[in-house]
Amino acid sequence: MIENKLASLGITLPSPPVPAGSYVPVVITHNLAFVAGQIPAEGGQVKFKGKVGRGVSIEEGQQAARLCTINALAQLKSALGSLDRIKRVVKVTGFVSCDPSFVDQPKVVNGASDLLVQVFGENGKHARAAVGVSSLPLDSAVEVEFIVEI
Repeated sequence: MIENKLASLGITLPSPPVPAGSYVPVVITHNLAFVAGQIPAEGGQVKFKGKVGRGVSIEEGQQAARLCTINALAQLKSALGSLDRIKRVVKVTGFVSCDPSFVDQPKVVNGASDLLVQVFGENGKHARAAVGVSSLPLDSAVEVEFIVEI
């Protein structure tokens, strides 16, 4: 069970964060679930703010990406009823708020990818994009979205 795997990693899923705009957090079509971009919010507050590489370390960026992923899993559990319905992680897109000279976006987004592989094993391996951007909602350092097969 995925919930047991999360517990073994010391992860308790939070209540799913409320969308910060006019969208739904998860859209299910056929056998795919698309999770809207999740930011590193905890307890209703953005935990990691600013630009990675300037005020936010790569390690903090990885923690932010991990927290985004935990929030995305909470959204999926709410939408699906059980994370055990997930067959595999298909695609992850990570957005990293940074200066134009920053080039370590893949290292930051590894915080999301590594957690998904820890939780889902081989089925957690996925295609991915790691993109640097000039800013993100609510001054978040990272935002992560993904697609899963159900």
